[in-house]
Amino acid sequence: MDDGRQESPGEQTLNLRAVTDEDLGESAEAPEEAAQDVSDSSEDSSEESADSSEEASEEPEEAAEEEPAVADEAGSSSALPPEAVEVLTGALNQLRESVVDLRFGLDLPGVEDARKARADLLAQLDDYVIPRVRTSAAPALIVIAGSTGAGKSTLVNSLAERHVSRTGVRRPTTGTPVLVCHPDDEKWFSGGEMLGGLERLERPTRDVGVGALVVIATEKLPQGVALLDTPDIDSVVEEHHAIAHRMLDAADLWIFVTTAARYADAPAWNLLRLAKERGARLAIVLSRVQPRSRDVVMKHFARMLSEYGMGEIDRFVIHESSVQDGRLPDSEVTELRLWLAELSVDEDRRAAAVRETLGGVLNSFRTRVPALARHLEGQVAFRAELRTDVEAAYMGALAEIDQAVRSGSLINGEVLARWQDFAGTGDLMRTIAVRKRGKAAKQGPERITAFRTALRAGLESVIVSAANHAAEEVVARWRHRSEVGATLGAGLERPSDDLVRHTARAIAAWQEHVTELVRTEGVAKRSVSKVVSFDADALSLIFMVALFSGTTEGVSHRLVTALLGAESLRGIGAKALSDLRARIGMLFDEESMRYVQALDSAGIPDESTATRLYQATYNLEVVR
Repeated sequence: MDDGRQESPGEQTLNLRAVTDEDLGESAEAPEEAAQDVSDSSEDSSEESADSSEEASEEPEEAAEEEPAVADEAGSSSALPPEAVEVLTGALNQLRESVVDLRFGLDLPGVEDARKARADLLAQLDDYVIPRVRTSAAPALIVIAGSTGAGKSTLVNSLAERHVSRTGVRRPTTGTPVLVCHPDDEKWFSGGEMLGGLERLERPTRDVGVGALVVIATEKLPQGVALLDTPDIDSVVEEHHAIAHRMLDAADLWIFVTTAARYADAPAWNLLRLAKERGARLAIVLSRVQPRSRDVVMKHFARMLSEYGMGEIDRFVIHESSVQDGRLPDSEVTELRLWLAELSVDEDRRAAAVRETLGGVLNSFRTRVPALARHLEGQVAFRAELRTDVEAAYMGALAEIDQAVRSGSLINGEVLARWQDFAGTGDLMRTIAVRKRGKAAKQGPERITAFRTALRAGLESVIVSAANHAAEEVVARWRHRSEVGATLGAGLERPSDDLVRHTARAIAAWQEHVTELVRTEGVAKRSVSKVVSFDADALSLIFMVALFSGTTEGVSHRLVTALLGAESLRGIGAKALSDLRARIGMLFDEESMRYVQALDSAGIPDESTATRLYQATYNLEVVR
């Protein structure tokens, strides 16, 4: 009987009469008449199927051996060719690996949505897409979904003609998904790849949560289709809400159950929107409809669906009825039962529905995967910005030290006092002369040691101060960017505890290096007699004062120029300052690594992960 709907391309029109816009305002066809129509149709289909089976039995045995491994009596003609299965599975596995590698370590805006989208995509690949491609001849899995109290479990019990799913007034009633199928189809679901991540149970139990799947076989369901009862999509129990959406992502067709009182509520339309986005095949059951208000309700609901671009969806009505033993009267589910029967016997129709949903899911990857890649790129870019903040802060610290060296501010305070004590009021040349024996020989080393210590301490103080400023600046920059930066920078507002010790060691080594430069480079540039007559340690200290004095007019500068020569002084000075800057740079590299480690601990992949996502999406499109 014509249902008034336009056929989708490549589909055959069902003989079953579902509720459509043309039915609105008319009385429903008697269930007995509808049953007779479909019974006749089923008999014809059975005869044709029997004839086809006899013809197929006459084919050579070699042809049977060529059937794909995934094909079975559930519908071998709907199985994908082995070559197509291999190529498509390879592309899907590549995509899956790219999604597995994906991490969103920074709590940037939209990150929770991105994490959920990643988890949903991975679950759909594992639960549905890859298994469905590998077992394309498996029965069509139909999920019964809906909001709280819509009567999903009651509907499943009614179609199975037995109490397979718990019902009652206490919410939620369904905590563990229940799958019902024909006994000949049980092998596909009891231990196969479909929904492979869930533990299989033979009966519902109260102490088992959402990590399990109850599989029940009954001959009351036709072969080739399976029903999956799920928790409420709007359940207050977060686990139930999550598993309901996971089951939706694993299904070939959706039967959405809502009530006459709640069909316009947000949860209902959120699910319809999701079905539209995913391209899922969908039918709607409107339950608990009062007979006297049926026409008004259906007209309004039909208009809402049409405005949303879903006016062609099959719709079924269940009137307000008494429920006995968790089941509706048979007359209320006759049309839906016949719709399932027609889907069962029409293998091409069933295969087309499965292909349509699978194709819709694969089509959704065109936007879902790049969206994940773009969010990852945002994370990578933000990480780069934070890393730039670190580099800028420590470059600023180096510039601060350079300024202190150029300005002569190092030669003040304790350093200046020790310099004056070292130089004395007499002839500086006698002060730095090679020490003789006697009292002066003891006083010289003491003054040199004190001056060297003061000079080292002054330089260390400048370095540690600059490092403090850098640490404060990094954290301030991070805090200014976002709360994420503030969280990452917690506890990093000050330099490391090892900085002072490492700085002292680095400056002491640098002073030794300068002494060696003065001894070797100075002797090479000037006559040995002029240089070797002076104490190398003392001369190197005067050389350091000349470097840090910020002027070329001081006593120290004139003295080392006279001893080493202006050209030699410039050469040795450039090498000494370059070496000092390199040592300070290594100190700051160690300090900045604390911030890099904080970023690394967030687990942000590099940009190559996003590239692999784009490539995997492209490869999937190519093989499709």
